[in-house]
Amino acid sequence: MKRRDFVAGTGVAGILATGVAPAVRAQEAIRWRLASSFPKALDTIFGAAETFAARVNAASNGRLTISVHAGGELVPPFGVVDAIQQGTVEMSHTAPYYFFGKDPTFAMDCAIPFGLNSRQMTAWMYDGNGLKLFREFYADYNIVNFPMGNTGAQMGGWYRKEIKTLADIKGLKMRIGGFGGKVLERIGGVPQNIPGGEIYPALERGTLDAVEWVGPYDDLKLGFFKVAKNYYYPAWWEGGPQLSLYVSKKAYDALPNDLKNIVETAAAFAHNEMQAKYDARNPAALRELVKNGAKLFAMPKPIMDAAFKEATAYYSELSASNPRWQKIYADYSDFRRNVNQWFRFTESRFDSYMQGLKL
Repeated sequence: MKRRDFVAGTGVAGILATGVAPAVRAQEAIRWRLASSFPKALDTIFGAAETFAARVNAASNGRLTISVHAGGELVPPFGVVDAIQQGTVEMSHTAPYYFFGKDPTFAMDCAIPFGLNSRQMTAWMYDGNGLKLFREFYADYNIVNFPMGNTGAQMGGWYRKEIKTLADIKGLKMRIGGFGGKVLERIGGVPQNIPGGEIYPALERGTLDAVEWVGPYDDLKLGFFKVAKNYYYPAWWEGGPQLSLYVSKKAYDALPNDLKNIVETAAAFAHNEMQAKYDARNPAALRELVKNGAKLFAMPKPIMDAAFKEATAYYSELSASNPRWQKIYADYSDFRRNVNQWFRFTESRFDSYMQGLKL
């Protein structure tokens, strides 16, 4: 029987019964929603999700379209993991350490105090065991994860008063992202985990003594310098914080292989683009902040030493009590030790020399 006669004779019902329809349905557009943890005003960090969605749409010729929603638009900024598990959205873009309350292990997929810098983190994820280990971890949350962005080393925040000794940290109420607050607490600070869009009002009202976000480009937009002038560096708690794309495992598994590859490729592009934007835009923003009265200070070494000591002790405690942390941290810490030995001979020396020149 000729194909046209077969179609004419069987009609739509016949097509559905024979299995021809799945091939037809595979070409229909799939529409997903992505919930970000960030406000639209922060174009660099929120923009990574927009870049990702645009790339997916273009590469798939519209077969997979993704709408991007700012924090609070569909679900609260810190509610994106629950939203994926409940099937409210198919994807999210977030900082994994926001969810350390569910399990401290989340933080290692973003940044932990005195952890990997951005290049080291990317190396661990893509060529080390990082991605493999976290795929196993996230399986319990119905999530498939992809690295999608890194800010690079961050600034250490804005303080109403100068901090010179460890005593100045005692009782300091500071907005600090996720896991870093656990170590700040151990050296006497009072951490507050507040979404990006809510930080400035809290600082302005005086309910916070200090705040941190990312670095000059975002900080200039958020206007912290209008309230607190003392700007410290670096953020010992965020040497290379990585953002993640979370995808519902059920939704991801239902995709054909070519669309899975497009999702992976688009996430990798957005991952690289985010840090490129921060590295390119932070220098001019820092100069503008200084023009507006920001005072730059290096984080006092005694404070960093105390924080390092407490961080190390805390990681040992977690390894003794949390098998999932212990498994991933053992690999992470080995990688950190080896890669820093290498960077000491090349990157560090070269960077130190070049940054000491009057260019």
